[in-house]
Amino acid sequence: MTASASAAGRGTRSAKAAVPSRPVLTIKRVFDAPRELVWQAWCEPELAARWWAPEGLCVVVLEMDVRPGGAWRKCMRAPDGTDYWRSGVYREVVPPERLVFTYVTDDPHGRPGLETLVTVTFAERGARTFMTFRQTGFDTAASRDAHRGGWRSSLERLARHLPRAESTQSERDESS
Repeated sequence: MTASASAAGRGTRSAKAAVPSRPVLTIKRVFDAPRELVWQAWCEPELAARWWAPEGLCVVVLEMDVRPGGAWRKCMRAPDGTDYWRSGVYREVVPPERLVFTYVTDDPHGRPGLETLVTVTFAERGARTFMTFRQTGFDTAASRDAHRGGWRSSLERLARHLPRAESTQSERDESS
């Protein structure tokens, strides 16, 4: 083996070893509602404002420009009056199959924090919708786990707001 081939091989191994695996959040859920309705609930601000916050919080501001490159921004308010701001940009919008958007949580001083990437897919199975939610880019498992609680709570609210929204109990989290 030549020196350059050997060095290239070492570089590849080192690069792979140097890139740590980042925590990922995956939630799979079945909604007893047609895919088009579930899609609308994710893409129409007046519908998303009803569910897109964990239990106990309410959405007081929600702006959505659902198109590639379009921005979204929301403010969730706690009962004690504390506001929590989130924002992002839509990267991919394929009605009614797939949404990909960035997700940024602002700190208490309004400074943007870590940016993660959310991918939501919707598969139609008769009158039901199989949704797969995947959020990547977390810096710690604790951050991922905190988001898991918020998303699970929000998705419960979504299930209650959908027509025929008796969501099945076949919800599964897969974290890696």
